[in-house]
Amino acid sequence: MSVDVHQHVWTRPFVDALRARTSPPYVDGWTLILDGEPPYEIDPDDRRDTTGLELALVSMSSPLGIESLPPEEAWPLIDAYHEGALALGEPFGAWASTCLSEPDPDRLAKDLDRGWDGSAAKPGPPARHAERSPARKLVGLQIPATAVPDDRLLEVLTDRDLPLFVHPGPAAAAPGTPPWWPAVVPYVQQLHAAWHYFHAVVRPRHPRLRVCFAALAGLAPLHSERLIARGGGTRGLVDPDFFVETSSYGPRAIDAIVRELGIDVVVNGSDAPYAKAPEPGLGAAAGHAIRVVNPRRLLFRRETRT
Repeated sequence: MSVDVHQHVWTRPFVDALRARTSPPYVDGWTLILDGEPPYEIDPDDRRDTTGLELALVSMSSPLGIESLPPEEAWPLIDAYHEGALALGEPFGAWASTCLSEPDPDRLAKDLDRGWDGSAAKPGPPARHAERSPARKLVGLQIPATAVPDDRLLEVLTDRDLPLFVHPGPAAAAPGTPPWWPAVVPYVQQLHAAWHYFHAVVRPRHPRLRVCFAALAGLAPLHSERLIARGGGTRGLVDPDFFVETSSYGPRAIDAIVRELGIDVVVNGSDAPYAKAPEPGLGAAAGHAIRVVNPRRLLFRRETRT
């Protein structure tokens, strides 16, 4: 049974909250209106196939820019997103969201603890892991790649031994560019910058934090030769708690990332309903690692050492 760490679902409470707005981001009927991106038609009859998934993690799409709105605008949308996500049945879980314009670590802590059943456990990690995480519907926090992460929010995660998911943030299309421009150019650039920022700035301050970067971190790990040529000293040093997920990429990109980082930090993500989970094309053992073993290492407590 596989894990998909990256999906999106337009739940009724979330859509209704967006419909109540008159400025971007908002929904007009079933049309999503954003600053800088073409209108997007939401599919109200999304019936995706979750066969073979033990866990599918949904997220509030950070390109909407909700996390950076003023608190009085951000929180009603975030609360509606959490309401809809928590009501999804199996096999869905979710990444929590939070307001970044005025960070509130206490509110994040309360949100993360919603739906926590301490007497139950998610499907268990490999046998070598001595502990399981209690069953949580909200498995960690998502932030946009454009955000400078607040240390207090990251401490809430490390206190609970929960991961962070870094997702592309708001992006505007350049004049005259095709509709695919934001997803292919700014999103990738954002993730590239976030990958290096987390290595250089965040990791020294938060040595126990687990992080997953969407879309193979914009292929930033492949620039390690240029990094070392310009004074970086981390080539060949793989951080085992910095993961990358596969959405929107296929066998060639995944193979290149594995050659640079190894197989252990690559996790399965689809970005459904906008894309499908790729076939890594690296053989059965590698596919099992990407779909089953590595996502559990990202999501569940790290191994207890005595």
